[in-house]
Amino acid sequence: MAETVSSAQPTVELRRAGLAYGGRQLWQNMDLTVAPGEFVAVLGPNGSGKTSLVKGLLGLTLLSSGSVQVCGAPPRRGSSDIGYIPQQKSFDRDLPIRGIDLVRLGLDGHRWGIGLPSRRRRRRVEEAIASVGATRFARSPIGSLSGGEQQRLRIAQALVGDPQLLLCDEPLLSLDLKHQREVVEQIDAQRRTSDISVLFVTHEINPIMAVVDRVLYLVGTRWAVGTPAEIFTSAKLSELYQTDVEVLEAGGRIVVVGAPDSQHAEAGSSHYHHPLGQEVIVR
Repeated sequence: MAETVSSAQPTVELRRAGLAYGGRQLWQNMDLTVAPGEFVAVLGPNGSGKTSLVKGLLGLTLLSSGSVQVCGAPPRRGSSDIGYIPQQKSFDRDLPIRGIDLVRLGLDGHRWGIGLPSRRRRRRVEEAIASVGATRFARSPIGSLSGGEQQRLRIAQALVGDPQLLLCDEPLLSLDLKHQREVVEQIDAQRRTSDISVLFVTHEINPIMAVVDRVLYLVGTRWAVGTPAEIFTSAKLSELYQTDVEVLEAGGRIVVVGAPDSQHAEAGSSHYHHPLGQEVIVR
């Protein structure tokens, strides 16, 4: 579980970190650093603590052991150093708020109401919207937009405050392949342009494989961190799952055979849903 530490001050630093929830240990003794501009994917079965890790970095959940720093300081709620993209859920079609209003909340959502932005705020909002290619529909009611258009505006909202860290919690859920690709391209372009660190929680590695630098994989209380080539091996995943796992590559996509996700198992069946999004067969 050793990892290489960058000489630059890390955007995220966890040392011997542990997190328990409801009396159950999610993970423990985790050491992780995320360097500026690095893209780290977070994978694992349901209930392994992926979203809880994001909440810990947002200052919404306290570690049960160890330490964590974000941009050189303990996590705190509402930090302007962090941009957050939540799970993709469609807005109500009757919601009167426009896309530009949603993005503006990324700058002054802590205020009572949206209010009238200053010229500088207006410019930053417009620049964030333009950076994700959303200018054309930004003044439309948010509920009238497609899932991909809504998610572009969520990315703009997360980026408008000029964060150093972008936390993405399953941002590709419910999106078709075309919109998944567009969202990934937008996030990757922003991190390359602005040297933003990205922590990307997902059940499916394949849509982001081309842009990922390292993978943090959580299973039970165990974890491993490394490059995709280091993590997606039969030996490493067998060690994490403590059962025989086979990793195959088919048509440029990773397929994992043998890793059960008990929360998705059907009674009396040997077929399971794997966190990479592939149907797998336990041999």
